[in-house]
Amino acid sequence: MSVINAALYALVGIATTFGIFAIVVGGVRFWPSVFVPAVFAEVFSPIVGGLGAAVGIFISDMVVHGNALVSLTIGVPANFLGFYTLGLVVKRTRRNSKILGVIAILLQFIPVIALYYLYTVNFIDFTTALIFVSVAVISAVGVAISMVVLLFRRESYIYPNEALAYSIGLMLGSLYIGLGLWAYTYVARLNIVGVPPEFQARAPFTAALTWFLWTYYTEIPFMIYLTPPIVRAIEAWLKKYR
Repeated sequence: MSVINAALYALVGIATTFGIFAIVVGGVRFWPSVFVPAVFAEVFSPIVGGLGAAVGIFISDMVVHGNALVSLTIGVPANFLGFYTLGLVVKRTRRNSKILGVIAILLQFIPVIALYYLYTVNFIDFTTALIFVSVAVISAVGVAISMVVLLFRRESYIYPNEALAYSIGLMLGSLYIGLGLWAYTYVARLNIVGVPPEFQARAPFTAALTWFLWTYYTEIPFMIYLTPPIVRAIEAWLKKYR
């Protein structure tokens, strides 16, 4: 199953990169294909989701930018960590616990709180804080509203533990990508097409914030809207033929 996961993840990712979703911010691609390993991690196991995602992102990276070192040190571990964690949370929590849904909604505002803290300790200046906090608040509110609508209607579209798992897994993976790419620039140049010159080497910390916020807030909607119905369909099919 990990092989199928990797193949589908790479295929969908490459297709969207060179197709209608060819959007890049700071060298990080717009990545709707995150729903693929999320499905495998939830239906089968954390290791199937994590391993398939790690192999799939490596294949995709080799086709898109060809920098194996960046992929192996940033993309591969970030994807494994994120989707393994996602699967683990789904498997070890109760599906219908409403408190988990509330926690998932509150988690959307963690980046806002973190940004404010960085400002209070003078790690980022007022202008930077204002820009990033504004983006984070707007994004967090949008995602939170979506979750409220999907979680608390009469027939839930998404289970509370799924919302929590998607949020935790993707936030960890996005954080690894943001901080990982930033740290990498102090060891070697990224040499990736699409990355601004000022982010290629010794990037400012705003680069890490940009990569993290872009990755998380553009990918979480695809998880919460696409993953649940696919999971339900697969579960129904497996139940029918077992």
